[in-house]
Amino acid sequence: MYERNYELLRSKFAEFFLPTLFTSMAGNICLFVDGLIVSFLIGASNLAPIQIVAPVITFVNLIYWMIGLGGSVLCSVAKAEFDDEKSNSYFSVSIISLISIGILITIFGLLFSGSIAQFLCASQPELVSDVSSYFSALIIGMPFLCYMMSLSYFIRADGIPSLPFRTILIANIVNICCDVIYIRFLGMGLSGAALATSTGYLVGSILISYYFLKKERTLEFIKLKVNSFFNFLKNIVTSGFSSASTQLYLTLKLLVINFLVGIYVGKSGVVAFGICYNSLFILYIFLIGTAQTMSPIVSVYFKEEDYSGVNYIIKRSLKIVVASSLALSVLFIVYPQALLFLYSVKNPADVPVVLNALRIFAISYVGTAITFLYTFYAQAIQKNQLSTIISLLEGFVLPISAAFILSHAIGGNGIWISFAIAELLTILFILAYSKHINRKTDGEYSGFFINKHNDDENVFEHTINGDVNAAVNLSRDVQEYLSGNKSAALVSMAIEEMLVNIINTNETVDTIDVIVRKNVENILISIKDTGIDFNPVIENPNLEFDNISVLNKIADKIDYSRVLGLNSTVITIKNN
Repeated sequence: MYERNYELLRSKFAEFFLPTLFTSMAGNICLFVDGLIVSFLIGASNLAPIQIVAPVITFVNLIYWMIGLGGSVLCSVAKAEFDDEKSNSYFSVSIISLISIGILITIFGLLFSGSIAQFLCASQPELVSDVSSYFSALIIGMPFLCYMMSLSYFIRADGIPSLPFRTILIANIVNICCDVIYIRFLGMGLSGAALATSTGYLVGSILISYYFLKKERTLEFIKLKVNSFFNFLKNIVTSGFSSASTQLYLTLKLLVINFLVGIYVGKSGVVAFGICYNSLFILYIFLIGTAQTMSPIVSVYFKEEDYSGVNYIIKRSLKIVVASSLALSVLFIVYPQALLFLYSVKNPADVPVVLNALRIFAISYVGTAITFLYTFYAQAIQKNQLSTIISLLEGFVLPISAAFILSHAIGGNGIWISFAIAELLTILFILAYSKHINRKTDGEYSGFFINKHNDDENVFEHTINGDVNAAVNLSRDVQEYLSGNKSAALVSMAIEEMLVNIINTNETVDTIDVIVRKNVENILISIKDTGIDFNPVIENPNLEFDNISVLNKIADKIDYSRVLGLNSTVITIKNN
């Protein structure tokens, strides 16, 4: 009668997805608009220095993705293991490390700004002055960027996804407003554009710190010994590097592609590549929003061996990224003139180069979406080596190899084609790897996303609404499922007591997921609900009923954690 309807997962995904999508939209659209404003106010040719400095931003992205996102995933896993001290340790180490690294980046950048500009402009030496001016004003905002973005990952993992959205939205609105003020009214040119970005990061850092005043937060700073600090940092870097490595390879790829475009196409090619690269900001709204929504949910459910829940989330995520990337690809292949108009590209020498580059570059969007999502998925299920290999192939080895070979053979078009070829070859690699794992494990892992399957004979999944009668009926059905097992009656009673308690402690609770897993030595009951925080292990004198006292006598062990904004309770009953 009772089957799992995935309504809880569907609502939780939607709850996380919309704020995360809006956060990504706020960041990426504003970066996109930022480029439009610069090109409108001081000319599209000034996109070339900005594009040349792009590897610096992607390098900083690497740092805060690796430590911030990697730490937040491990923090979610620690919560799934009911280890609050460990989750707070990951939080403390990540934030402190990133603030320190951000400050060091700024100091180093200011001291060696001239040398860095000369290095970035290897194939376009005439742009050194403009690049140095833009770089120096931009680098002062790096500590604030690292702090703001890394804290946003932990806040989402802590079940408060709306705060990062509001923060990043306001930060980027400040950036855009300051663009107009600094460039139009103060006449600061390119340095004004960079200073506006740094100002936005500063404002965002102040706003996101409101998290520490919120009563519902569960993460806090704790003191660690030096050895423990660096051990946690090592684990964070190991976990986060796989997905963050996309930014490392993007940094290297941008350096090489900028150099090749400067040689084979010239300054018009650098402008074209800048617009192609900026077009990815629109695509990454959906990719980052989806991947960062999926990642903490998958990491928790995979850790709890809820493979059908993982399968549901990844299928939903894949549909979103493929649909959005396909629509955007078709749009820019058919009508690339839209971007020329938006970026005020009017130079007759630039127009044909940009149109041609955009049409070819847009072919790679769908492949980019699939490989990007897969990289985050592999990290979420703790397959960090696979995630790193995919990032290395897709982000550096394949596109750079193809760009060198094809640019030598057919010139500039070979550079644009190389992106689509890299994505196709990476997807073929993933397919081959998935089939290899399927054969190697005799079907235990299957499908493109190499996910396990729940054992239908020993795992029972159920969903009920917050109704006492439904809870009582479910407990009886579970007892029938476990007929023949000596612990069946105890399991049935434990489920009834816990569910009735959840229903009685909440005015309304829409959905409760119950998973019963029959192992050799014990039976595990996993219960997730969207109700108010309640730890069944801790006695509550305000309760007017004794369901929990009964439950504690029945169970051999009860684990509780508040994770992803859900009450997650695991009850262990030994087989007698």
